[in-house]
Amino acid sequence: MLRLNQLKLPLDHTEGELKEAIRARLHIDSADQFEFSIFKRSYDARKKSNILLIYQIDVKLCSKVEAAVLAGGHDESSIRPSPDTSYHFVTHAEADFPTAGQQRPIVIGFGPCGILAALVLAQMGLKPIVLERGQEVRQRTQDTWGFWRRRELNTESNVQYGEGGAGTFSDGKLYSQVKDKRHLGRKVLTEFVKAGAPEEILFVSKPHIGTFKLVKMVENMRVEITRLGGEIRFGQKVESIHREGDSEGQITGLTLANGEVIESRHIILAIGHSARDSFQMLLDKGVYIEPKPFSIGFRIEHPQSVIDKARFGQQAGHPILGAADYKLVHHCKSGRSVYSFCMCPGGTVVAASSEAGCVVTNGMSQYSRNERNANAAIVVGITPEEDFPQHVLAGIDLQRELETLAYKLGGENYNAPAQLVGDFLKNTPSTELQEVDPSYQPGITLGDLSKALPEFAIDAIREAIPAFDKQIKGFAMPTAILTGVETRTSSPVCIKRGRDLQNINTRGLYPAGEGAGYAGGILSAAIDGIKVAEALALDLLR
Repeated sequence: MLRLNQLKLPLDHTEGELKEAIRARLHIDSADQFEFSIFKRSYDARKKSNILLIYQIDVKLCSKVEAAVLAGGHDESSIRPSPDTSYHFVTHAEADFPTAGQQRPIVIGFGPCGILAALVLAQMGLKPIVLERGQEVRQRTQDTWGFWRRRELNTESNVQYGEGGAGTFSDGKLYSQVKDKRHLGRKVLTEFVKAGAPEEILFVSKPHIGTFKLVKMVENMRVEITRLGGEIRFGQKVESIHREGDSEGQITGLTLANGEVIESRHIILAIGHSARDSFQMLLDKGVYIEPKPFSIGFRIEHPQSVIDKARFGQQAGHPILGAADYKLVHHCKSGRSVYSFCMCPGGTVVAASSEAGCVVTNGMSQYSRNERNANAAIVVGITPEEDFPQHVLAGIDLQRELETLAYKLGGENYNAPAQLVGDFLKNTPSTELQEVDPSYQPGITLGDLSKALPEFAIDAIREAIPAFDKQIKGFAMPTAILTGVETRTSSPVCIKRGRDLQNINTRGLYPAGEGAGYAGGILSAAIDGIKVAEALALDLLR
């Protein structure tokens, strides 16, 4: 099979034109039969009057013709043999695992990282035990909607905690910047499709699923893990870990909040970026943790039509292009950087609190992305050295301080503080809405967002918004809405691990995913889950 790269066609081409383009690239005539499949499809919208689709195509010809094509002196970047993108297991347990004296591995957390870690362990015959502090996804969805609609926050079942992790209530983006030479991302996407995700996620350049499809997909993956011998337990908060030794300890098990003790010398820690009490417990038990940079800011909402027109011009609304997204960055005169994060086309701003008396925002889209507004976080990078140097968990203290302040500014009823972009730029409190209707539930309270973040962050965002307007026309529209605050862009800590993927001073503990500081988003977290599952399996079965 051959891989064709950078095959460009007009936006509205026919299948026949695609076939002819394949023939022309291969220099074969009409008598040569072939089959083809799309490996990747993206678009080039730099010229809005001539938006092009760009394909990577896998083509199957008879072996004689394939050999002739490869011998034709083509540039390898244009035509080459299709690489093997299938997943290969690193090891496999005997059918009667666990044998006498062996213990089952434990996975703490059942977000994207924990799900893929547990699935791969189960596929290798290792029958993992999964402990999730939150609830199964259907109950969790009811609890989350209860907060959004009735202001009833369940601190153990919400946007942050529960089956599927924080990514369940998001845009469901499935792309990342991870260098993936082993095609682990392909493994993730393939498993998602098996579990019910749309097949197009295997080839579109920026795949996404959306919350409703994620719910069913997560349930199906749970069923598969259980079928393979895994055990998944909800409402099981880990109260303490057991660790022998000081400088280089060994994990030996854990204690649950209900008092149950489970012994294991192999534990994957996939707890997500909001498990603040767990970070404190790990630090108290001697697990090595470092503070790390993260970002703070607001959510911004525009009419989706404004973004579509700015990105696609007359082609706005084309079904292949869908709702337009953006990715922006501005380097401020102060040395700070401001950037867009977790952009949700045709989505909503959602309440993402996990602690009482705190307000924090996130973004979410359904698969259709057909809501009226586009939203994204506009955030400023901060560092422990400059902004929270006091102690290892000082970043958590800062997050909580800002979220508590947002709660007060919103009226102490889980409304979020908000301000029109034009008023924010003029440093004038907002008193009434105009063109853009905010999507945040349970509601917003208009006022002055300059009080919601440190002065340096406010100054940086005020400088960045007009700069972004030069890239996305209409970005600084005065009637757009800013909603605060966005503080959970990534984990404020890194639970350090070595080359063997174990914590650098706790053998048998495998920190993974966003909470440990090794991922950012669904796909990268899932890939990291596979990596730690492989490392654990090799150590367990050696």
